[in-house]
Amino acid sequence: MEKLIECVPNFSEGRDKAVIKQITDRIESIEGCKLLNVDPGKATNRTVVTFAGTPDAVIEAAFESIKKAAELIDMSKHKGEHPRMGATDVCPLIPLSGVTIEEAVKYANILAARVGKELNIPVYLYEYAQPDKQRSNLSVIREGEYEGFFKKIKQKEWKPDYGPNDFPAHSGGTVIGVRDFLVAYNVNLNTRSVRRANAVAFDVRERGRIITDSAGAQVQKPGTLKAVKAIGWYIEEYGQAQVSINLTDLNTTPLHVAFEEVSKKANERGLRVTGSELVGLVPLHTLVEAGKYFLNKQNCSAGVSESELIHIAIKSLGLDELNKFDPAKRIVEYCLRAPGALEKLTIAQFADKTASESPAPGGGSVAAYLGALGAALGAMVANLSASKKGWENRLTEFSELAGKGQTLKAALVKLVDEDTEAFNGIMNAFKLPKSTEQEKLQRKEAVQIATQKAIEIPFSVMQHSLEALKLIKIMAERGNPNSVSDAGVGALCARSAVMGAHLNVRINSGGIDDRIWLNKILEESKRMEENATNLEKEILGIVDMKLKA
Repeated sequence: MEKLIECVPNFSEGRDKAVIKQITDRIESIEGCKLLNVDPGKATNRTVVTFAGTPDAVIEAAFESIKKAAELIDMSKHKGEHPRMGATDVCPLIPLSGVTIEEAVKYANILAARVGKELNIPVYLYEYAQPDKQRSNLSVIREGEYEGFFKKIKQKEWKPDYGPNDFPAHSGGTVIGVRDFLVAYNVNLNTRSVRRANAVAFDVRERGRIITDSAGAQVQKPGTLKAVKAIGWYIEEYGQAQVSINLTDLNTTPLHVAFEEVSKKANERGLRVTGSELVGLVPLHTLVEAGKYFLNKQNCSAGVSESELIHIAIKSLGLDELNKFDPAKRIVEYCLRAPGALEKLTIAQFADKTASESPAPGGGSVAAYLGALGAALGAMVANLSASKKGWENRLTEFSELAGKGQTLKAALVKLVDEDTEAFNGIMNAFKLPKSTEQEKLQRKEAVQIATQKAIEIPFSVMQHSLEALKLIKIMAERGNPNSVSDAGVGALCARSAVMGAHLNVRINSGGIDDRIWLNKILEESKRMEENATNLEKEILGIVDMKLKA
């Protein structure tokens, strides 16, 4: 899973567009992250910026934006409705994919240490990044605001986590931390009544409602969902009431769980959920898990493609009832990710491009594509087995195997483009200037790095294709017998992928200076090719036996 982090800094400027643009320009200048949203507020005199990308890129972009904000925003002249303590008031990091909370905390500390040391700005950690839970709440840290911090910072208990013990009048201080992804989510009801929508909201939200107990005392009765805030409201534009929800911890209460629980409580009150609405962006895994949930509920295999899982989630949650839901614009990872040039091609176009006089795509990309086809056939046999009449008790088993096949397929499809990119990287490295000794050294280092990458990519193709062969063998042995020939073709594809990728490892190995690293790669590659050949033989033996039966 690709490592991605979101960052949502709040800058204390919401009126001067030129200042805001200078700050966001610094974010956009950093390769590896993408600016997703800029939301200025005039009354609050505050702008909320959202960007995301790889962890190192996000940390660099966050630092550069904090630096620029400190240069441009004079807090001694700042006025606004929203509480604030600095030019960059708060800067949370939110793990999106492939990054744990613990890893995100390390990145937050790296950023905070740089801001404190290099920019001379006092920094407080908050939420998950703050080990002292008595000062982990943002509102508690910010209490007293900019005007009160000149004295507050001198108190022993409010010494900054990083940076100086003096409060700079121009930039103020900042708060950096790690929090969960917050999803704003509205569930549509077939009523105009705010009172009835509120009743459902109080049923499900963690805080619940106040009731009178048997002794006549008023007590708080919790709702049924943890990490959920909710109220009911009426949207005149839609002509219906909604339960407006904030999901503050998707691990505790995922999107589909909230939807199902609101539907249940609405039904109990004689209401019906007609659909739902996501506000802003959502992480990919949220809709993928929802798609799997609804397919499992239908007793269908969840081992389908990512796009199909998202389609099922959109339809099951009714996300397109009020407005079109475009995954490309609403899923964070999709906003960041551009499909590879080869991935976007049709089969015929890919074949034509391969047959052209251009050396790329070549054997490496074709090997990766063969591996993807092998994994796809393994997933297909698993899905056909999951839906086979009389095998209902094996649905979970085959669904999981199909899911593994889909994961391998997706990884190998990505490697189709990465192999061509690696080849282009070598070509670009060789084009670097070599007039001086310094340029020669830099060019040599660049060639070494690019060549190593051009070995690592086909090596990864070998690893994934070998895993596909293991899956295919299981399907040949235990899967739907009517699809055993498909398993055989999948084995031929995956074995060819391993062997083809091995050729690419070998042809690029001559230019590597690090022979210790290279020998390990070559030894492991040879072992994988031998394993692939043996697995193919075993699979074709199983296929042949079943075809003769």
